Amino acid sequence: MNSFEIIKQAEQDIQEQFEIIDNIRDYNQEKVLNAFIKNKVAPEHFYTVSGYGHDDLGREVLDKVFADTFKAEKALVRIHFASGTHTLACALFGNLKSGDKLVSIAGAPYDTMQEVIGTMGDEETKRASLIGNGVLYDEVPLKNDNDINFDEIEQKIDSTTTMVLIQRSRGYSTRESLTIDTIEKICAAVKKKNPNCICFVDNCYGEFVESREPLEAGADLIGGSLIKNPGGGIAEAGGYIAGKALYVDRTANRLTAPGIGAEGGAMFNQHRLIFQGLFMAPSVVSEAVKGAILAAKVFEQIGYTSTPKWNAKRTDLIQTIIFNKREPLEHFCQTIQQLSPINGYVTPIPEYVPGYEDEIIMAGGTFIEGSTIELSADGPMRPPYAAYMQGGLNYAHVKIALRKILDKVNK
Repeated sequence: MNSFEIIKQAEQDIQEQFEIIDNIRDYNQEKVLNAFIKNKVAPEHFYTVSGYGHDDLGREVLDKVFADTFKAEKALVRIHFASGTHTLACALFGNLKSGDKLVSIAGAPYDTMQEVIGTMGDEETKRASLIGNGVLYDEVPLKNDNDINFDEIEQKIDSTTTMVLIQRSRGYSTRESLTIDTIEKICAAVKKKNPNCICFVDNCYGEFVESREPLEAGADLIGGSLIKNPGGGIAEAGGYIAGKALYVDRTANRLTAPGIGAEGGAMFNQHRLIFQGLFMAPSVVSEAVKGAILAAKVFEQIGYTSTPKWNAKRTDLIQTIIFNKREPLEHFCQTIQQLSPINGYVTPIPEYVPGYEDEIIMAGGTFIEGSTIELSADGPMRPPYAAYMQGGLNYAHVKIALRKILDKVNK
């Protein structure tokens, strides 16, 4: 079969999955709409203030809309978060002090988070890390390199555990991403051992993929990046934290300064883009998830190991394709780059990137630098040489890219 026929057949097989995604999209879109209506969002909330950023009505309403959307007591939505990693770091440093204990529930977290924690990095990086500032750290290893080890949670969580880190997405690993149902079981297991332990979920890549969010499943705090799912491909920078008011306030004090917290920080006329991005996010996320499902089906048909499977329950945007060799990983990412609307003429090559121990190849011809709600792919140059494909502002772009990839494979 040629590429058109392969994709046409794949689309026929995955229609039932698409209907599930459409239903989730519609539910989440109404949830976001209701948050806008409840908080009486108006044109005056698109205007900003300068200087210290005091008395910014739009910023206050933006926080409330995010809080209602994610079922939180409070939210902190700021362009001052430089990345998802910075957002999570502010929450960790804001809520942990010397002598407190952090436990990562799903094995070692994402590479950049290991530097924040202090298990990776050079001497100066480790000095500035959580461990370098006296925070104690432990991990619950995965069972069979894939599953959450509830027996180990039972053993490792006790009265000395201040916070657990629950990374929803798989990161640069081949474990399964954590569904909301699994996160709910983790939070219940942790709270059973220590009701006062803070359950903090790294929600990156997961927003609006399911009909529930982690705060509805027992989590105390969540965080993520605005140039991923909740920015809808429009927000130009920033991140968000949402959850219990005390933990959000502590994060705000870390982002700015004690005594300033959420009350300062000019937003530089970004309100409308963030509001509009959030409103568009459920639909944009659904398009990206459909693209991932199609990719899973297509790669399975041509003989590659790809996870999650096309008919598996989805909880994030990421589709992993395992190549087992360096060269195919490079070629895949270079093809994605060639089919990007921006910098399609550029050839990505593996390179060392701040925050990562291995060389990384990144393909992302995106309108917003580093945006992974837009079609992109990347991967570390280490076994099993897996590409992590994510995003797609519209399903048609993902479909076109997959057809071109098939044309190359079939040559």
